[in-house]
Amino acid sequence: MSSIQLPIIRPSRPPWNKGRLIGQKRPLMPRQVWAIRARLELAGNQRNLVLFNLAIDSKLRGCDLVRLRVADLVVAGAVRDRVSVIQRKTGRPVQFEVSENTRRSVLEWITAPAMRGCAFLFPSRFHDSSHISTRQYARLVRNWVSVIGLEPCGYGTHSLRRTKAALIYQKTGNLRAVQLLLGHTKVDSTVRYLGVELDDALSIAEKIDI
Repeated sequence: MSSIQLPIIRPSRPPWNKGRLIGQKRPLMPRQVWAIRARLELAGNQRNLVLFNLAIDSKLRGCDLVRLRVADLVVAGAVRDRVSVIQRKTGRPVQFEVSENTRRSVLEWITAPAMRGCAFLFPSRFHDSSHISTRQYARLVRNWVSVIGLEPCGYGTHSLRRTKAALIYQKTGNLRAVQLLLGHTKVDSTVRYLGVELDDALSIAEKIDI
Protein backbone atom coordinates (compact mmCIF):
# COMPACT_ATOMS: atom_id res chain seq x y z
CA MET A 1 0.00 0.00 0.00
CA SER A 2 1.52 3.28 -1.11
CA SER A 3 1.98 6.04 1.44
CA ILE A 4 0.88 9.58 0.68
CA GLN A 5 3.37 12.32 1.47
CA LEU A 6 1.58 15.22 3.03
CA PRO A 7 3.09 18.72 2.75
CA ILE A 8 4.90 20.00 5.77
CA ILE A 9 2.92 22.69 7.49
CA ARG A 10 5.02 25.34 9.15
CA PRO A 11 3.54 27.93 11.49
CA SER A 12 3.31 31.27 9.77
CA ARG A 13 5.31 34.10 11.24
CA PRO A 14 3.88 37.59 11.51
CA PRO A 15 5.44 40.13 9.11
CA TRP A 16 8.55 41.78 10.57
CA ASN A 17 6.99 45.21 10.06
CA LYS A 18 3.59 44.41 11.60
CA GLY A 19 2.52 47.31 13.78
CA ARG A 20 5.55 49.39 12.84
CA LEU A 21 5.83 52.62 10.91
CA ILE A 22 8.33 52.05 8.12
CA GLY A 23 9.81 54.36 5.52
CA GLN A 24 11.49 57.69 5.97
CA LYS A 25 11.60 59.07 9.48
CA ARG A 26 10.28 62.57 10.02
CA PRO A 27 12.69 65.44 10.61
CA LEU A 28 12.28 67.40 13.83
CA MET A 29 10.70 70.83 13.85
CA PRO A 30 12.71 73.73 15.35
CA ARG A 31 10.50 73.87 18.46
CA GLN A 32 11.06 70.13 18.98
CA VAL A 33 14.83 70.59 18.66
CA TRP A 34 14.76 73.29 21.31
CA ALA A 35 12.50 71.19 23.57
CA ILE A 36 14.94 68.26 23.52
CA ARG A 37 17.95 70.55 23.92
CA ALA A 38 16.38 72.31 26.91
CA ARG A 39 15.66 69.01 28.67
CA LEU A 40 19.24 67.79 28.13
CA GLU A 41 20.61 71.07 29.47
CA LEU A 42 18.37 70.92 32.54
CA ALA A 43 19.40 67.31 33.15
CA GLY A 44 23.07 68.35 33.00
CA ASN A 45 23.87 65.47 30.63
CA GLN A 46 26.86 66.95 28.80
CA ARG A 47 27.63 63.95 26.60
CA ASN A 48 24.08 63.58 25.33
CA LEU A 49 23.76 67.32 24.79
CA VAL A 50 26.89 67.32 22.62
CA LEU A 51 25.70 64.22 20.77
CA PHE A 52 22.33 65.82 20.03
CA ASN A 53 23.80 69.20 19.04
CA LEU A 54 26.34 67.62 16.71
CA ALA A 55 23.73 65.30 15.19
CA ILE A 56 21.70 68.35 14.18
CA ASP A 57 24.64 70.47 13.00
CA SER A 58 26.69 67.80 11.26
CA LYS A 59 23.87 66.02 9.39
CA LEU A 60 26.05 62.91 9.62
CA ARG A 61 24.89 59.31 9.47
CA GLY A 62 24.88 57.62 12.85
CA CYS A 63 27.90 55.46 11.99
CA ASP A 64 29.98 58.58 11.30
CA LEU A 65 28.63 60.59 14.22
CA VAL A 66 29.49 58.05 16.93
CA ARG A 67 33.04 57.67 15.52
CA LEU A 68 33.93 61.37 15.78
CA ARG A 69 37.25 61.97 17.53
CA VAL A 70 38.15 64.89 19.74
CA ALA A 71 40.89 65.76 17.23
CA ASP A 72 38.27 66.07 14.46
CA LEU A 73 36.72 69.05 16.22
CA VAL A 74 39.34 70.50 18.53
CA VAL A 75 42.64 72.16 17.59
CA ALA A 76 44.90 73.90 20.13
CA GLY A 77 42.12 73.89 22.72
CA ALA A 78 39.57 75.56 20.44
CA VAL A 79 36.58 73.97 18.72
CA ARG A 80 36.54 74.37 14.94
CA ASP A 81 33.62 76.19 13.34
CA ARG A 82 33.94 73.95 10.25
CA VAL A 83 34.83 70.27 10.27
CA SER A 84 35.63 67.77 7.52
CA VAL A 85 35.31 63.99 7.96
CA ILE A 86 35.45 60.96 5.69
CA GLN A 87 32.11 59.19 5.37
CA ARG A 88 32.24 55.52 6.20
CA LYS A 89 29.54 54.60 3.66
CA THR A 90 30.97 56.42 0.63
CA GLY A 91 34.61 56.97 1.54
CA ARG A 92 34.18 60.58 0.44
CA PRO A 93 34.80 63.70 2.56
CA VAL A 94 31.94 65.83 3.81
CA GLN A 95 32.09 69.14 5.65
CA PHE A 96 29.75 70.57 8.22
CA GLU A 97 29.44 73.74 10.26
CA VAL A 98 29.52 73.81 14.06
CA SER A 99 27.23 76.44 15.54
CA GLU A 100 28.30 78.61 18.45
CA ASN A 101 25.96 76.82 20.84
CA THR A 102 27.37 73.45 19.80
CA ARG A 103 30.97 74.67 20.09
CA ARG A 104 30.27 75.79 23.64
CA SER A 105 28.78 72.43 24.62
CA VAL A 106 31.68 70.54 22.98
CA LEU A 107 34.26 72.59 24.86
CA GLU A 108 32.52 71.97 28.18
CA TRP A 109 32.36 68.24 27.45
CA ILE A 110 35.98 67.68 26.39
CA THR A 111 37.23 69.49 29.52
CA ALA A 112 35.07 67.33 31.83
CA PRO A 113 36.90 64.81 34.07
CA ALA A 114 35.11 61.91 32.33
CA MET A 115 36.81 62.82 29.05
CA ARG A 116 40.38 62.82 30.36
CA GLY A 117 42.56 60.74 28.02
CA CYS A 118 39.69 59.90 25.64
CA ALA A 119 40.39 59.98 21.90
CA PHE A 120 36.77 59.56 20.83
CA LEU A 121 34.21 62.27 21.49
CA PHE A 122 31.61 59.74 22.67
CA PRO A 123 33.58 57.01 24.47
CA SER A 124 31.89 53.75 25.38
CA ARG A 125 31.59 52.48 28.94
CA PHE A 126 32.32 48.97 27.67
CA HIS A 127 35.94 47.83 27.42
CA ASP A 128 35.46 46.04 24.09
CA SER A 129 34.36 49.22 22.29
CA SER A 130 36.15 52.55 21.99
CA HIS A 131 32.99 54.58 21.29
CA ILE A 132 29.24 54.23 21.71
CA SER A 133 27.45 52.06 19.15
CA THR A 134 24.91 53.13 16.56
CA ARG A 135 22.39 50.96 18.41
CA GLN A 136 22.97 52.90 21.60
CA TYR A 137 22.65 56.15 19.67
CA ALA A 138 19.34 54.96 18.22
CA ARG A 139 18.05 54.14 21.73
CA LEU A 140 18.97 57.62 22.90
CA VAL A 141 17.11 59.20 19.98
CA ARG A 142 13.99 57.18 20.84
CA ASN A 143 14.23 58.39 24.44
CA TRP A 144 14.70 62.01 23.38
CA VAL A 145 11.64 62.11 21.12
CA SER A 146 9.52 60.17 23.63
CA VAL A 147 10.25 62.57 26.47
CA ILE A 148 8.79 65.50 24.50
CA GLY A 149 5.66 63.55 23.62
CA LEU A 150 6.49 62.31 20.11
CA GLU A 151 5.77 58.79 18.90
CA PRO A 152 9.21 57.08 18.80
CA CYS A 153 8.34 54.74 15.91
CA GLY A 154 7.96 57.79 13.65
CA TYR A 155 11.45 59.09 14.37
CA GLY A 156 15.00 57.75 14.31
CA THR A 157 18.63 58.71 13.87
CA HIS A 158 17.91 59.84 10.31
CA SER A 159 15.38 62.31 11.72
CA LEU A 160 18.29 64.21 13.26
CA ARG A 161 20.33 63.91 10.05
CA ARG A 162 17.43 65.28 8.01
CA THR A 163 16.33 68.05 10.40
CA LYS A 164 18.68 70.88 9.43
CA ALA A 165 18.90 69.73 5.81
CA ALA A 166 15.11 69.87 5.44
CA LEU A 167 15.00 73.33 7.03
CA ILE A 168 17.74 74.62 4.72
CA TYR A 169 15.85 73.34 1.70
CA GLN A 170 12.56 74.85 2.90
CA LYS A 171 14.18 78.26 3.36
CA THR A 172 16.37 78.32 0.23
CA GLY A 173 15.11 75.71 -2.23
CA ASN A 174 18.78 75.01 -2.98
CA LEU A 175 19.02 71.27 -3.55
CA ARG A 176 22.67 71.44 -4.59
CA ALA A 177 23.64 73.02 -1.27
CA VAL A 178 21.74 70.34 0.66
CA GLN A 179 23.33 67.63 -1.48
CA LEU A 180 26.81 68.84 -0.54
CA LEU A 181 25.93 69.11 3.14
CA LEU A 182 24.52 65.58 3.24
CA GLY A 183 27.46 64.18 1.28
CA HIS A 184 25.27 62.65 -1.43
CA THR A 185 26.99 61.81 -4.72
CA LYS A 186 23.82 62.43 -6.76
CA VAL A 187 21.20 65.12 -6.41
CA ASP A 188 18.54 62.47 -7.10
CA SER A 189 19.48 60.86 -3.80
CA THR A 190 18.92 64.19 -2.04
CA VAL A 191 15.51 64.62 -3.66
CA ARG A 192 14.42 61.17 -2.52
CA TYR A 193 15.96 61.61 0.91
CA LEU A 194 14.12 64.85 1.60
CA GLY A 195 10.92 63.65 -0.09
CA VAL A 196 10.40 67.06 -1.65
CA GLU A 197 8.79 66.23 -4.99
CA LEU A 198 5.17 66.16 -3.83
CA ASP A 199 5.55 69.16 -1.52
CA ASP A 200 7.08 71.21 -4.33
CA ALA A 201 4.34 70.20 -6.75
CA LEU A 202 1.62 71.16 -4.28
CA SER A 203 3.28 74.50 -3.50
CA ILE A 204 3.35 75.34 -7.20
CA ALA A 205 -0.26 74.21 -7.67
CA GLU A 206 -1.44 76.38 -4.79
CA LYS A 207 -0.13 79.46 -6.57
CA ILE A 208 -2.10 78.74 -9.75
CA ASP A 209 -5.68 80.01 -9.84
CA ILE A 210 -7.72 79.42 -13.00
